[in-house]
Amino acid sequence: MHESGTAQMALVVDDHPLFCDALSLTLQSIADFDRILTAGSLEAALETLSQGMEITMIVLDLNLPDVTGLDGLVRLRNAAPDVPVLIVSSMAENSMISYAIKAGAKGFVPKHSQRSVFRRAYEAVQAGQVFVPEGYIDPLGDSGGEAQDALTRLATLTNQQARILGLICEGKLNKQIAYDLSIAETTVKAHVTAIMRKLGVQSRTQAVLVAQEARFGATQNGAVGVT
Repeated sequence: MHESGTAQMALVVDDHPLFCDALSLTLQSIADFDRILTAGSLEAALETLSQGMEITMIVLDLNLPDVTGLDGLVRLRNAAPDVPVLIVSSMAENSMISYAIKAGAKGFVPKHSQRSVFRRAYEAVQAGQVFVPEGYIDPLGDSGGEAQDALTRLATLTNQQARILGLICEGKLNKQIAYDLSIAETTVKAHVTAIMRKLGVQSRTQAVLVAQEARFGATQNGAVGVT
């Protein structure tokens, strides 16, 4: 299914080892991947991508320990914009599927789908199409609303900026962020300035609101008291 001499390498991102193994076996059975890598967190996935490996497909679970809502998808798309991302998640409501596709996912497969569904999804993505499960109806239509606009702006952040924004959403001050990330406080301030410029906001509170809008119904951490 791929050109001779071109290695096919998938990256499965899921924090449940048993499901990670099962999904790897499923992928191996439906396509001729030369290698399937796994990561149990978003940070581990980003670290794998930073090593320069030529990943040809990312399979992502939305429910990761270091991710809220669609943050993981946005950051992976930012880190590897040319690699198609197939979402495999138990959060398969029409609204979530819609937001995931509008945020750049190339397909969405409910987590407990049959192998034949995974095969159709893989073939669709390989053909440059977007795969959605049978019976899916887009509740948003052509307009993504404010959440889509927020996702578009968040996608412009670097991975370090996205990490810092996440800590801001937890209510942490620059000094605490500097400690957590082992960087200088002046570096944090520079990143915060860049984040606000990219998001088109004037304050940390407004930046938190943009992040919350993009997270589509995720728990709103640290919204109160952020200055």
